[in-house]
Amino acid sequence: MKALLCNAYGPASSLVLADIMAPEIKPGEVLLNVHAAGVNFPDSLIIEGKYQFQPPLPFAPGGEVAGIVAAVGEQVRNFKPGDRAMALTGWGGFAEQVAVSAQQVIPMPAGMDFNTAAGFGMAYGTAMHALKQRANLQPGETLLVLGAAGGTGLAAVEIGKAMGARVIAAASSEEKLEVAKVAGADALINYSKGNLRDTLKAQTNGQGVDVVFDPVGGELFEQALRAMAWNGRLLVVGFASGQIPQVPANLALLKGAAIIGVFWGSFAQRQAQDNAVNFQQLFAWHAQGKLQPRVSQIFPLAQGGLAIDTLARRKALGKVVVKVR
Repeated sequence: MKALLCNAYGPASSLVLADIMAPEIKPGEVLLNVHAAGVNFPDSLIIEGKYQFQPPLPFAPGGEVAGIVAAVGEQVRNFKPGDRAMALTGWGGFAEQVAVSAQQVIPMPAGMDFNTAAGFGMAYGTAMHALKQRANLQPGETLLVLGAAGGTGLAAVEIGKAMGARVIAAASSEEKLEVAKVAGADALINYSKGNLRDTLKAQTNGQGVDVVFDPVGGELFEQALRAMAWNGRLLVVGFASGQIPQVPANLALLKGAAIIGVFWGSFAQRQAQDNAVNFQQLFAWHAQGKLQPRVSQIFPLAQGGLAIDTLARRKALGKVVVKVR
């Protein structure tokens, strides 16, 4: 089978398309014929040896996929060959086949195509877990979404609206903000112009925001924290800016605020039943038209490195997907 391999840690341009042996499935695993793979920020880190876990070299990046079940291992009862499914793989998704634990596989809902499904799980799973389990977002609260035009950011905008919040979308350009507006944002902030804290204070009549969804990090983190309402919750989702923020702890004290980590991959493993309930709700909202995933760019497998680079340079509007078949 064909796979796009990382043979040595380095930039996305160093990935190589190669023929490799198909994976063998173990008990409890599902073998998927991959049709499409979602591209996510961790892909840019894992190929450079900068992620919190590293597979042995060589490996294929690609942390989420959608495809058709080719075979199932012993002890797997809830999937059979021919089923359409999506899966969280960690890595290995940029390949024609991947073996993954059945616990990390979800049946695809009717009416969802492979490209959409490949970009759905991680973005919407992360945003749902962040806003539901971690922030306990309530109807009528104000939600600020940083990086609101990225895949995870747009998911947070849509889910925030579905949960009844007032959503303020913040991004670095007018083009990106227009995408967030289409996704349902109530207010827009271009944080390349002016100070985010001051703008937020004006947007909320001095009250501040209840919840911040931050997949960006960097200097925006502290500005958002300074603009939080009493009992606010700041969600640490990721660091797309490339900078992990260091903030004065007294700001959390003065605001009575909580800084909360979000690690959906670990949550999905540790609390599989809660994750399944989350996806039941997400699929219901999708069927109702409340969630409309935006796949902005599709790359062939041979250009998977360019897909990762496009996302890493923050040039994507919505999700980037690699079409494998």
